Amino acid sequence: MTTAHDVVIVGGGGAGLRAAIAIAEEHPGLDVAIVSKVYPMRSHTVSAEGGAAGVIGADDSVDEHAYDTVSGSDWLADQDAVELFVHEAPRELLRLEHWGCPWSREPDGRIAVRSFGGMKKKRTWFAADKTGFHLLHTLFQTSLKYPAVHRHDEWFATKLLVDDGRVQGLVAIELATGRIETVTAKAVILATGGCGRVFPFTTNAAIKTGDGMALAYRAGAALKDMEFVQYHPTGLPFTGILITEAARAEGGWLLNADGYRYLQDYDLGKPEPTPVLRSMELGPRDRLSQAFVHEVEKGRAIDTPYGPVVNLDLRHLGPKLIDTKIPFVRELCRKYQNVDPATDLVQVRPVVHYMMGGVHTDLDGATSVRGLFAAGEVACVSINGANRLGSNSLPELLVFGARAGRTAAEYATTTPGPTRAGLAQADDEHRRIWRELRRREAGTERISAIREEMQHTMEGSAGIYRSGDSLTKAVDTLRGLQDRMRLVTLEDRSQTFNTELPAFLELSAMLDVAEAIVQSALCREESRGAHQRTDFPARDDDRFLAHSLARRAADGSCEIDYLPVTIRRWPAGERVYGR
Repeated sequence: MTTAHDVVIVGGGGAGLRAAIAIAEEHPGLDVAIVSKVYPMRSHTVSAEGGAAGVIGADDSVDEHAYDTVSGSDWLADQDAVELFVHEAPRELLRLEHWGCPWSREPDGRIAVRSFGGMKKKRTWFAADKTGFHLLHTLFQTSLKYPAVHRHDEWFATKLLVDDGRVQGLVAIELATGRIETVTAKAVILATGGCGRVFPFTTNAAIKTGDGMALAYRAGAALKDMEFVQYHPTGLPFTGILITEAARAEGGWLLNADGYRYLQDYDLGKPEPTPVLRSMELGPRDRLSQAFVHEVEKGRAIDTPYGPVVNLDLRHLGPKLIDTKIPFVRELCRKYQNVDPATDLVQVRPVVHYMMGGVHTDLDGATSVRGLFAAGEVACVSINGANRLGSNSLPELLVFGARAGRTAAEYATTTPGPTRAGLAQADDEHRRIWRELRRREAGTERISAIREEMQHTMEGSAGIYRSGDSLTKAVDTLRGLQDRMRLVTLEDRSQTFNTELPAFLELSAMLDVAEAIVQSALCREESRGAHQRTDFPARDDDRFLAHSLARRAADGSCEIDYLPVTIRRWPAGERVYGR
């Protein structure tokens, strides 16, 4: 079957919904579809806790926000993108206010802001510690106002249709029925989020399997800066559930096994000659995660059945502040750790949280494939560079989701419909999916075994610290896993809510994304931000002040080249925060 729309958005989270609203506002005559493998309010945006950065205080400025972002990125952010972002972020956050987002308030009624890691000023708007939930809810209910926005909930996109360098739609599976649908479009926007499930221990939901990145990569678009994987310093052991940076912004401490605030022993990029105990827990996320590794090496972490941990101490904040500012933290700790942060220490460890890299786009979300756009964590514009500052991601999906929506809509108004060759690709994809569904009975491999080996390979080779030897071995291992995918058996022969076929397709996407991460990390022979090479411990601006671009070669292998970073106002210098 075939369904036709003007613009199709893949992903129903914050970036996808913001793009849909922008299209409906600017071009109400266009037919817009959202294809999402989950109901929009189950998108991973809902799990963002801490807040969204945007200049609002009289003592703050967009220049300071831009400098913090560029410096925090270890000078790998494109400065034109950063300047655009910091100017538009406050307007987007205020627009959410007008749409009904319940931002937390000061006693005088002004919007409240809190400190966040790597930011020298308080500029992070928040809605207690459920900011993502309220932001997503606001966008979702706003999107319902527009009759031109059609939703295909619980549909899984499997392939982009590209002919003559132009995207013409996609093929998707309706998960409830198993029906395979061709969805034609003049423009496609990818808003599928990140790929944290490539790793075994992550804050990311089970849906974050890199589908959008793989779709673009296979369609000929480049993946940019994939080697930069952000670990959040405070995840709960075993589950990986995020304990938001807001807990430290409100005054939480990180303590080692001796009860010592160990971060004062490490260079977090601060210019002060002596540690500032009040703010050191709000250092950049990459530096805090690296300090944890060193504490483990020194034998000063706490051994648990789920690996080494340190303690997060919130007890001195008191139950009133905790219940007012970070009530969800208390709820999570009680439910999943059986501890009360008002009276007990909370065990935490670094956990994979965010991809700085993604589909290479320009400032309007356009990729190198005509008609294909991307926004949110799936994309890399790049404002995050080698290390994302906390609370920049929510305004990023708003700013660039809106820009991608408007640009895709303009493109769709002047572009013809699908070609015969594009529709023929859809027929081929239909046959491939049926073949995967019906003819995989005699295989010897299991999805779960390959997925587990991939995840542990990634943790061991592309974790907080990497080396050339471990990355080289990982390349070989991942290629072997790609070969083993041909031998996977699928036992579920049903069409209705067949979960095994999507799991197979997700794993295939994750293996492509994993190879791009490892190859990009192997080729970058320096240490910068979240990419730390033990065999190349120094930052090398002469060779690597550049974005990596991973492209899929004709034989399916991953090729890497580089694109210069856009430098406008701030030449690369010492990385500091708190100045």
